[in-house]
Amino acid sequence: MKIPFNKINFAKQELKNIENCIKKGHIAGDGIYTILCNKWFLKNFKRRTLLTHSCTCAIEMAAILAGLKPEDEVIMPSYSFVSTANAFVLAGAKPVFVDIKPDTLNINEDLIERAITKKTKAIVAVHYAGVGCEMDKLTQIAKKHGLYLFEDAALGFYAKYKDKFLGTIGDLGTYSFHETKSIVSGEGGALSINNKNFLERAEIIREKGTSRSKFFRGEVDKYTWVDKGSSYLPSDMIAAFLNSQLELVKEITKKRLSVCKKYNDFFAKYEQKGILRRPFIPKYCQNNGSLYYILFNDLKTRAKFMEYMKKK
Repeated sequence: MKIPFNKINFAKQELKNIENCIKKGHIAGDGIYTILCNKWFLKNFKRRTLLTHSCTCAIEMAAILAGLKPEDEVIMPSYSFVSTANAFVLAGAKPVFVDIKPDTLNINEDLIERAITKKTKAIVAVHYAGVGCEMDKLTQIAKKHGLYLFEDAALGFYAKYKDKFLGTIGDLGTYSFHETKSIVSGEGGALSINNKNFLERAEIIREKGTSRSKFFRGEVDKYTWVDKGSSYLPSDMIAAFLNSQLELVKEITKKRLSVCKKYNDFFAKYEQKGILRRPFIPKYCQNNGSLYYILFNDLKTRAKFMEYMKKK
């Protein structure tokens, strides 16, 4: 039996929300469901959050907000999805890769300071598999060297480091709601703004570099082009789907953690035999069940194990 890579949690309310969105005649960005999602983030994460087309878009916005220039350097883990590096390369900066820890697969905080130079502008923490990086140490390093600290929490939505939600600790945090994640909207993402200095400009960048958001709030008589930016806001139908998922985040997370436990229990005996390694979750981290993986020491061991499992 083949196990699907991912299976979408679907509650049917998503379709009702989308139908209601269409009936109200507003399917473009920043409609009623975007507003509801924004309220959810403020209530639960206590952060101003902007919905985007994807986590990739959110990271691109972070790169623009950092004001990066050619030859500027951004420190990030050597193990991540390509978007983490791409966003900063597009802004003209140079990614500087730091090795990961063998237990959590997150960036090794003890190796970061030796990678810092006069050109370093930011550190990017990638919370692999929903397990938080050592954020206290990363925050300390960033403050010591006057650097921005960004969180790529594509896999970390609703997971915690100590008592704080991932994505709400650094200057900016990014989330993914791609269909392969725990909370989904098909495609989609969000930028969590934890540095007040970024609030106004983030809105402008997201709206093609214009003051359009201010116009709709009645703060200006007309909106104009005031900065660089792009069309990063998603359709309100995407937000309609996401809103239903957000309302069920506790139930969805609980279910995913239950499935992860079954995998973890099953693979325990193989880890004891030294055949593979299961995910390691530090006591100070609260996982979200977004991803389960196993690690083999080498390809031969993996091949033998796969053949063994086929025969069982």
